[in-house]
Amino acid sequence: MPENDAPPIPEAARQGGDVTAPAAHTVKAFDDDLERLRALVAEMGGLAEAAIDHATQALMRRDSALAARVIAEDGRIDALAAVIEREGVCIIALRAPMADDLREIVSALKIAVLIERLGDFAKHIATRVAIMQDHRWIEPISVLPAMLATVKGVVTAALDAFAARDPLPALAMTQQRRVVNDFYDSLFRALLTHMMEDAQTITPCAHLLFIAQSLERIGDHAAIVAEVVHFSVTGERLRAASQDPDLAPRRTER
Repeated sequence: MPENDAPPIPEAARQGGDVTAPAAHTVKAFDDDLERLRALVAEMGGLAEAAIDHATQALMRRDSALAARVIAEDGRIDALAAVIEREGVCIIALRAPMADDLREIVSALKIAVLIERLGDFAKHIATRVAIMQDHRWIEPISVLPAMLATVKGVVTAALDAFAARDPLPALAMTQQRRVVNDFYDSLFRALLTHMMEDAQTITPCAHLLFIAQSLERIGDHAAIVAEVVHFSVTGERLRAASQDPDLAPRRTER
């Protein structure tokens, strides 16, 4: 096919290289495509991590303005997800990657979906914080700061694993998820006690329960990011797809 009749290719590929040459490791444009895809996923991960940080700050500070900012900026994460999907599909269609390269691209697409959900959960938290401004605010439950710190640590570890293409953090994620789940259970019991002792706290406690659920789901999805990185690098799956929290959620979401 003449060059001027070729279909559009990813932006990085347009910077140079012979599109008719073999794809894997012999065409600079193909390497550029992969690097751009990695950069887009990393950028998206940074936005989601910031959204989670800002949403939890808004919660602890009762900062409705910061919560509104998280809600408003969620569209940037969604937009990047669409770009990543388009780039990944285009690379697969035009470069016909095989083996390790194909596994990396497919993994990047799945990670982008997971990161988009991280942003959604941050938005859910921020939305609850904004609503809670109109209700009685209860004193922060003692376990909440520890849960926030643990969840954010899991997110950071997962995104760092992607950036470094490091499969090892995934091996510790099962224990981290148990810790987050234990925090949720403790928080659930504490909030239930609040509601039983003072009926006026039922509404804010209910919102905090939804927030705690979102935090738990953030931990679940971040752990899966690390597990997908492990698969991308090693070709080995750590668990069956049926254990994906989107396919078999531990609790019903709102």
